Amino acid sequence: MKYLNKIIQALFILPSLLLSVPVNAINKDIVSYGTEKVGKLDIFFREAGDPSKPTIVLLHGFPASSHMYREVLRGLANDYYLIAPDYPGFGNSSYPSVETFNYSFDNIARVMDAFLEKRGLKRYSLMIQDYGAPVGFRIALAHPERVQSIITQNGNAYKEGISPAGWGPVLDYWKTKTPELEKKIIDNVFSAASMKWQYTHGTRQPEKILPDNWHLDYAKISRPGQHRVQLNLFYDYQNNLKRYPEWQQYLRQHQPPVLVVWGKNDAFFPVSGAEGYKRDVKDLDYNILETGHFALEEDHVFINKKIKQFLRKRNIK
Repeated sequence: MKYLNKIIQALFILPSLLLSVPVNAINKDIVSYGTEKVGKLDIFFREAGDPSKPTIVLLHGFPASSHMYREVLRGLANDYYLIAPDYPGFGNSSYPSVETFNYSFDNIARVMDAFLEKRGLKRYSLMIQDYGAPVGFRIALAHPERVQSIITQNGNAYKEGISPAGWGPVLDYWKTKTPELEKKIIDNVFSAASMKWQYTHGTRQPEKILPDNWHLDYAKISRPGQHRVQLNLFYDYQNNLKRYPEWQQYLRQHQPPVLVVWGKNDAFFPVSGAEGYKRDVKDLDYNILETGHFALEEDHVFINKKIKQFLRKRNIK
C-alpha cells in the first residue's frame, strides 16, 4: 500500500515539475512550421532548435522542398537553430504564375535573401543541395560577412560537376529552345517514374528510400502550369554556369570553412564537382558517400554527425 501512495504522490508532483522546465528544453527537438510574408509571397518554412544557438539555413534542390531536410531538422535541433524555407513555386510556398513572377535563380535568391532578412538572421551556415547551390552562392556573394560556413550535399559550383549524360536534353535545350525538346524533358524528367528514379538511383538500398519523397514531388510538379515553371528554371540554369567563376572567387577570397558530404553516384553532379572545392578552399572537410543524389535519404545519421563535428571544431557560434 505504501508503494501505491508513493506512485500517487509522484503523479501529482510530475506536472509541477514539467511546468518548471523551460518549454525549449522539452520541445527543442520538435519541428515547427510557418509562413513569412515576402512581398506578396507567403514563404513556407520548417524550423527547429533554439534561435540563440548557431543558425543553419537549409536550401533545398530540385524537385524537392524543405521536406528533404526533415532528418537534419530533427537530428540537429538540440545543438543548432535550423530553418528550411520552400522556394516560390515549390513545396508549400506561394505558387505565382509565370506571368506574375520571374522564375529565375536570381529572383529566387532575391526572395530567399529577403526571407532571411525578415527572419532577422544575420549570421548563419548555409547547407546547399542541387538548386540550393545557385541560391546559396548568390546569398553568400551578397553577404559574405554573414556566412560562417558552407555545407554542400551535392551542391555544385564547378563546370566539371555537370554530367553531360545526366543533364542530357537540358544541355540541348540551352542551345536550341524548341517545343520538341520541351516535350522530351517533360516526358523524361517530370514523370512519376523519373521522380522516383532521382531518389533511388545510385542508392545502396533503394527499397528503403521513403516513397513519400517522390509522391510528394510528383504531386507538386503536376500542378497546372508547373511544367512551364520548371522549364524556365532549367533554361535559366545555364546562367549559373556563367557565374561559377564568381562563386569560386568568393571561396578563394573569403575562405568559408566547407563541409563536403557528396553522394558518389549522383547522375547529375558527379564527384568531380566535389573535387573542385579542393582547389579553392583551405579549410575543407571532404567526404564522398556511396549513395545517390539525395544522400540524406541513406546517410543522414552520418551527415548529421559530421555537421556537428565540423561546426564544433571551428567554434562556430
